[in-house]
Amino acid sequence: MDQHTSTDSLPDFRNLGVMVRILLLGNVAGVAAALVQAQDIGQFARQFLELAAVLEPVLLLSLVSLHAMAKWLLRLPYARGIAVVMLLESAWTAAMLYAGTIPGEVIAPFSLVRAWILCLLFTAFLVAYFHWRRRAYSPALTEARLQALQARIRPHFLFNSLNTVLSVIRNDPGRAESALEDLAELFRALMQDNRRLTTLADELALCRQYLNLEQLRLGERLQLDWDVGGMPGDALVPQLMLQPLVENAVYHGIEPGTDPGRVLIRITHDKDQVRVLLANPNHPDHHRRAGNRMALANIRERLALHFDLEASLVTEVKDGMFEIRIVLPYKRQE
Repeated sequence: MDQHTSTDSLPDFRNLGVMVRILLLGNVAGVAAALVQAQDIGQFARQFLELAAVLEPVLLLSLVSLHAMAKWLLRLPYARGIAVVMLLESAWTAAMLYAGTIPGEVIAPFSLVRAWILCLLFTAFLVAYFHWRRRAYSPALTEARLQALQARIRPHFLFNSLNTVLSVIRNDPGRAESALEDLAELFRALMQDNRRLTTLADELALCRQYLNLEQLRLGERLQLDWDVGGMPGDALVPQLMLQPLVENAVYHGIEPGTDPGRVLIRITHDKDQVRVLLANPNHPDHHRRAGNRMALANIRERLALHFDLEASLVTEVKDGMFEIRIVLPYKRQE
């Protein structure tokens, strides 16, 4: 199922970024609680150590449990998932207080009711934080920028494509028909909801349809180097992750030059990661244009939404080529 639709859902507790944030926020909350209760530095240190004796084991045990239950939690309705997480945290808190592993002088200041209240408040804060973060990074909020970019690109691309089809329709009607089919399929994908995930194989097929049209227009000026034999076709990626980057590669890397230019698309699978390399000739003035920056920023945001710290997008100029490198986790449809 797609966990990234418009409905609310718990975060994926298998994600490294989610786990790191829980640990960091848990310790920040512990420091804040100790500061509130302490009257001086010495008392602050004692208060924090007392809190940490309960807090750290609960955090670590909770992360292990949530990681193991992540798939099941994502299938639950949002409210029921929150209830399960709160019950789990309460159970671990009680277990750590009365398991006999914490010294009596530490347990004394912590009645079970007080510990539960603090635990539930912190859990509610975490749920609210991840809900806010998901909303803040939601593609619904960046959709206006994406559509503004597409509104500028689509008429230009459509005009060029139709002119190209008209130029070959008499001499090669079969090729013109194939180009119109590619164009229709491309625009159908562009008008779909880009918030969902799709397979890498489908995303690459979309890129091929786009490049077929551009190669019909540019001829030998556009040279393609496909290195995708080792790619995992079932890997899940954000829809329209590659096609806008390929479009930029043609617009910024091929069109400005007069000589033939090469666009390299390399996709490899390394253990639990998918690595994408896209390279094209570098023309600095074109790559600094706002359209290129907007497309890169939008894709970075969608990678952060779907994969958090497990995904990255970096760019560099190397040997006269502008390179985009994407790393994302290898996740498949469950």
